[in-house]
Amino acid sequence: MADHHPTLGPSSFWAQANALLRKNLTFQKRNMWTNIRLISFPLFFCILFVLLQKLVDSQLNNADNRCGCACVEVSGNGQCQRRECGLQYSTMDQASSCPIPNPPGWPALLQIPGPNYRAVRTDLFMSADLPNESCRSTGSCPATTFFTGNNQSLGEILTGSMFSTSFNTNSSDLLGSLATNVLGTETYPEGYNYIDPAFASALPIYNVQSQCSSNSTSSVLINQPSITREIEIRCVQGLYLWRNSSSEVNAELYKGYRKGNLEEKINEFVAAYDFLNSDGNNFNVSVWYNSTYSNYSAGSPMSLLRIPRSVNLASNAYLQFLRGPGTKMLLEFVKEMPKPETELRIDLSSLLGTLFFTWVVLQLFPVVLTSLVYEKQQKLRVMMKMHGLGDGPYWMITYAYFLVISLLYMLCFVIFGSLIGLKFFTLNDYSIQFVFYFIYINLQISMAFLVAAMFSNVKTASVIGYIVVFGTGLLGGFLFQSFIEDESFPRGWIITMELYPGFSLYRGLYEFGQYSFRGNYMGTDGMRWGDLSDSTNGMREVLIITFIEWLVVLFVAYYVDQVSSSGAGKSPLFFLQNFRRKPPSSFRRPSLQRLGSKVFVQMDKPDVNQEREKVEQLLLEPSTSHPIICDNLKKIYPARDGNPEKFAVRGLSLALPRGECFGMLGPNGAGKTSLINMMIGLTKPTSGTAYVQGLDIRTYMDTIYTSMGVCPQHDLLWETLTGREHLLFYGRLKNLRGSALNQAVEESLKSVNLFHGGVADKQAGKYSGGMKRRLSVAISLIGDPKVVYMDEPSTGLDPASRNSLWSVVKRELFSPRIQWKRQRCYVID
Repeated sequence: MADHHPTLGPSSFWAQANALLRKNLTFQKRNMWTNIRLISFPLFFCILFVLLQKLVDSQLNNADNRCGCACVEVSGNGQCQRRECGLQYSTMDQASSCPIPNPPGWPALLQIPGPNYRAVRTDLFMSADLPNESCRSTGSCPATTFFTGNNQSLGEILTGSMFSTSFNTNSSDLLGSLATNVLGTETYPEGYNYIDPAFASALPIYNVQSQCSSNSTSSVLINQPSITREIEIRCVQGLYLWRNSSSEVNAELYKGYRKGNLEEKINEFVAAYDFLNSDGNNFNVSVWYNSTYSNYSAGSPMSLLRIPRSVNLASNAYLQFLRGPGTKMLLEFVKEMPKPETELRIDLSSLLGTLFFTWVVLQLFPVVLTSLVYEKQQKLRVMMKMHGLGDGPYWMITYAYFLVISLLYMLCFVIFGSLIGLKFFTLNDYSIQFVFYFIYINLQISMAFLVAAMFSNVKTASVIGYIVVFGTGLLGGFLFQSFIEDESFPRGWIITMELYPGFSLYRGLYEFGQYSFRGNYMGTDGMRWGDLSDSTNGMREVLIITFIEWLVVLFVAYYVDQVSSSGAGKSPLFFLQNFRRKPPSSFRRPSLQRLGSKVFVQMDKPDVNQEREKVEQLLLEPSTSHPIICDNLKKIYPARDGNPEKFAVRGLSLALPRGECFGMLGPNGAGKTSLINMMIGLTKPTSGTAYVQGLDIRTYMDTIYTSMGVCPQHDLLWETLTGREHLLFYGRLKNLRGSALNQAVEESLKSVNLFHGGVADKQAGKYSGGMKRRLSVAISLIGDPKVVYMDEPSTGLDPASRNSLWSVVKRELFSPRIQWKRQRCYVID
């Protein structure tokens, strides 16, 4: 077996990295169907969006959503000879798709609150100059506007002319004459103004006057290409109230907002003006307006706001103040720009993709987490470490392995989504998407490493992982998104919530969705790098947060791994050891400790005393030929569940020379496995220590691992790797390569009777218990280790297999070493 090869030194960093990389690639090939199922998850959502998009497009492109048409010429037999399409034949829903080379002009209107929402005096609003709440029952509440400034008298003069003195119309130019009146509406505006909803609605149009007479309702006939109907004109009293400062105005306006008071009552005002330092030589005014009429929500375009008339009233009032009441600056109409025929477009991937794509990206988290916990649960990480795999190569290759898998996963996701035409991907800049996904998946992998330290069971980790996946998506869609869209919600709290990586992911995808939706709706691009400077774009803060968290979480994950997951673990202050003076490599001890131990020796049996004195003597020598020396080694398990503390190993002193096989006998609970676990670094001694090849197990365990072989009590194998692949991996860790590696693997398989009949290339999960045990023995002996620990190596073997296994160990003993003694043993070179 391995003895036929020259003595091997510790494998290098890159040799260990190469061994782990080859093992991972082999493992990945064995899990091809798992990879296909993983990739099918995002592909399923992409295909689902395509199918739903086709269904939505078919509905959007039906006659109800296309430009209206009518038959304008009928033949004698009643068949339509000629059809015309245009705005004049369209409803409100159809108008947005029509070609409009000459858009109609509409009178500029004020946004008047509905009668039941106009500001009144209540228990919450105690201002004495507000009207009584009883006016709401009769629908006679005035439309109230605040004004303030440095000069109250000037403000009163200006607001005094912001009324219609009467209602005047000109039948020859009806819409033009309407502009001479101060008109308003309670209808909600649309995202376009090709047809003003105020003239298409059954609600009245309000004429704002200082006082309304008893007979103050009239009607006019609107005859536009798109609308022909009679409109009711109803008088409403305009009330302008002075406030001493802009802060008072702000306070009352906010209190009238539904979310600005505890009872969530609406007390709405038309507008407010702050005339600031205006006088006869300067005109400076700020205008408050109600932005809630923008009706802006996720996935819908912002509606136009009726602001021009409020600004015109103030400008016209100041002009009349300077030039007299006969001077007017008339705002005749507002109108849209000309437009070609368009189709109504709603991109579902942008509208709904944020939630589903959050699930797609987070799907990688439980995959990485369960893979890490599996190695921990099966003690495979410890097994690799005991055969010489250092933390550096492990972290580098494992992290890079998951990073490559995640990048390929996201690459397939984005490429497939782009190929099938999802606007979520095609409209947004691909470089921004790459940076965002790259940073986030690095953060996600780092989080998986950190969270893996909290679990020891794969099923538990898997369940918790998928709860996190779907819980994050649902919380993001139904809670976090509402906070983002609520302009009154503090921005600082949003940033605080984005410290949770799941919400950072949701916010980034939300921004992609918003930009791609608007880009598709307006026929423009989605997100570009220049858009990151927009005040409403949260992508920049998300990139900063996730990048910083990635570095912090990766550092913390490595620290936690060193303290809790590497065999017996390290001291929480292990990083300070580099700044301390290291203990000498010799194991010479002070004479005071030696004398103290001799007093204790006299209490033991003669053979025990003799062995202890031998150890005492060896510890005084600068070097020794004994590969293993145990010096008063103790292991005490603390009290638990009312039981007293348990002495597993009571002050063992032992020296084993080269070429000796030492077997331990004793009943269950005698401390045999506890001793082996201390020697191989699985647990720490309570007191005392041991030296392997002259190195202290308390401080030099990582170096000891490079010359050690272990056959643990339970078989620690990868179920999907073959026997040959196991030995190739551990042989590379022991610095075997090329033909020497292949020869050592072949001889090892033959020696444990796992070579013939294709058994060597059979997955270990399909081995019997005896075959697994023989493979574990072969693993412990490959690479010519200086010290070999075997814990019950023949357990589960039939007599023939047990004899065969003993023959293997004997060959190892006499070429050139050892004597064999029963089951629990140390095999030492």
